[in-house]
Amino acid sequence: MDLNAEVDSLIKASQSWIPMIMEYGSRVLLAVITLAIGWWLINKLTHKVGRLLAMRNADMALQGFVTSLANIVLKIMLMVSVASMIGVETTSFVAAIGAATLAIGLALQGSLANFAGGVLILLFRPFRIGDWIEAQGTSGTVDSIQIFHTVIRTGDNKTVIVPNGILSNGIITNTNRQPTRKVVFDVGVDYEADLQKAREVLLELAKDPRVLVDPAPVAVVSTLGDSSITVSLRVWTKTADYWDVMFLFNELSRDRLKAAGIDIPFPHRVIRIMQDTSAQ
Repeated sequence: MDLNAEVDSLIKASQSWIPMIMEYGSRVLLAVITLAIGWWLINKLTHKVGRLLAMRNADMALQGFVTSLANIVLKIMLMVSVASMIGVETTSFVAAIGAATLAIGLALQGSLANFAGGVLILLFRPFRIGDWIEAQGTSGTVDSIQIFHTVIRTGDNKTVIVPNGILSNGIITNTNRQPTRKVVFDVGVDYEADLQKAREVLLELAKDPRVLVDPAPVAVVSTLGDSSITVSLRVWTKTADYWDVMFLFNELSRDRLKAAGIDIPFPHRVIRIMQDTSAQ
């Protein structure tokens, strides 16, 4: 009798457990299958995105950043969806994530601004590694572009780390973006000098293989100063030859002008003293 009673009670209990086990077991099984398939699809998708960026010659840092961010965001969304399939209330979970994100954002405002600036630089690419830029009072060669900062090496081999937040919001001068540059070389000559001869001497300086023929070099009288007339030589060169040509003009101009009898005057000022005759 006791054994039969225990069996009956077990059967009655199982009648209430089995539907619950079947219901939740099927949910868990479906959630596990969804998690496995979704995880595999996300990895495949992000891999395809990385290959697409590589085919379009995107920056390596941008490739890694985009694929990692997409992978993390999609997997978080997948886990929230799987939790809702099991029966977990996700509303409070999502609200907690939002509150935590807000708190972290307020605590890391500067870092997030630099992060956003790094994303903009990697996306729009105002400069690349190896370019010479002028920004935020610093000029030099871009050594590396990180998510939070950009490393610049100055002409005297100093390393300057510029936060991407202020770099992306400021004025950037990229001297390597264009294949050619205009060299404007100004020299002051005496008011008594033969201007035509001065222009011919400067145009002779432009007969260098590094100076482009098109556009043609020109020498013009640009300004009339207090103590000299400024004659300007304007030529075009390849960007890589800009400084070599400028240094060449600086080196040769004095001797060539002096040999042609053209003086380069130093600044001077004439002072007249007027005597007050009535006071005398």
